[in-house]
Amino acid sequence: MTRTVELRLAAHGRTGDKGNRSNISVIAWDPALYPLLVEQITEEAVARHFAGRRPTRVMRHLLPRLHAMNFVLDDVLDGGVNDALNLDSHGKALSFVVLAMPLEVPEHLLPLLRRPITDHNNTMETT
Repeated sequence: MTRTVELRLAAHGRTGDKGNRSNISVIAWDPALYPLLVEQITEEAVARHFAGRRPTRVMRHLLPRLHAMNFVLDDVLDGGVNDALNLDSHGKALSFVVLAMPLEVPEHLLPLLRRPITDHNNTMETT
């Protein structure tokens, strides 16, 4: 049996931006959760999740010794911090978008989450 949780319960993130490109790192809270991240948080999944920002390319770089991955998203910052009319175009805020992605976690790994789920329904953890 699995539970759907927000990625933030299994990982934390770091981001940065340069021009119209955002770098978003996803780091597993526990090494045992890393294989789930690799399996489910793919280039395609991130591109779908950011479809509203219309990235022209999403690249994923795996960092297994760090239990992390780095995503590079091109053309997601409305032209870049200095060119955008959008007041919140910094890439730093985009880690929160990634960390809201759903993640299917097998029940035996639930205790490794940042805040383990204690209820027994299959709904997404939102607290």
